[in-house]
Amino acid sequence: MSYLIKPKGYKPLLDLKQTELGIKQIKDFFQMNLSSELRLRRVTAPLFVLKGMGINDDLNGIERPVAFPIKDMGEVSAEVVHSLAKWKRLTLADYGIEPGYGIYTDMNAIRPDEEMGNLHSLYVDQWDWERVITTEDRNVEFLKEIVNRIYAAMIRTEYMVYEMYPQIKPWLPAKIHFIHSEELLQLYPELDPKGREDAIAKKYGAVFIIGIGGKLSNGKKHDGRAPDYDDYTTLDSNGLAGLNGDLLVWDEVLQRSIELSSMGIRVDKDALLKQLKEKGEEARLELYFHKRLMNDSLPLSIGGGIGQSRLCLFYLRKAHIGEIQASIWPDEMRKECMELNMPLI
Repeated sequence: MSYLIKPKGYKPLLDLKQTELGIKQIKDFFQMNLSSELRLRRVTAPLFVLKGMGINDDLNGIERPVAFPIKDMGEVSAEVVHSLAKWKRLTLADYGIEPGYGIYTDMNAIRPDEEMGNLHSLYVDQWDWERVITTEDRNVEFLKEIVNRIYAAMIRTEYMVYEMYPQIKPWLPAKIHFIHSEELLQLYPELDPKGREDAIAKKYGAVFIIGIGGKLSNGKKHDGRAPDYDDYTTLDSNGLAGLNGDLLVWDEVLQRSIELSSMGIRVDKDALLKQLKEKGEEARLELYFHKRLMNDSLPLSIGGGIGQSRLCLFYLRKAHIGEIQASIWPDEMRKECMELNMPLI
């Protein structure tokens, strides 16, 4: 079911031509800064992969991939990627990337099960990135260092937008706030996960929530994660589980938090076995990706995705992701958005 946030008195700060120019400038500038901060080289990525190899991202395990048969390969089935979380790690190995360096690419996906609204579309576009790390890097402090580097690129991009369009005033705080999902639960025990995200993002402006995928002290997860890419069970020095997290900012237009990036240190063999066992998914160990990980032919890595359309929505102070990207929307939503000064592309 679609859901529409209706900001009172919303009026776009940019017309359509200014918006298209702004999108181009943001994407060019941010990916250049991201590449520089994390020492990433650009690679070409697939739109689809073969089914049954364990390469496609399973997200929460319930989303249906778009699939189709390939006539010239005996009707074998291919799937449009949900993301490139596992494909990137294979690529790091195949390209022989050294520790401290990595790759990034434009990831385009179709997610037919998305609940369409201001921030969710059938079409997903993001920068997917992955970097080789060492055993010594597999800790929360290294995760925070990488987050700070990404956030530095975000700060510079926001200022670039302000220089282009002075009517768009910077919102981002100088520093991003870190908090573990368990600490967040203790801080706001009366709120659900989305409510907790809104509360902490509104308080600090930008926040990175550590530990997404494992159960908290209330027996529930903050949010779901597939068991075979992010490490959400390894404990830190304080006994809190998780070497991954989500980067959120507070959006003044929509008056809510927006998740701009999901990322984390990836599973090693021990974490993979533990997380698959917890989910009852040990059968995945027979898949191509998992065999490569278990036979030590994949490097240790950290990686994530950064939403392109969402980043542009935030920087250009738009109220609906359909003002940034072309997609399919319910007729009723298109009509309502036009009445609310939110013309959908």
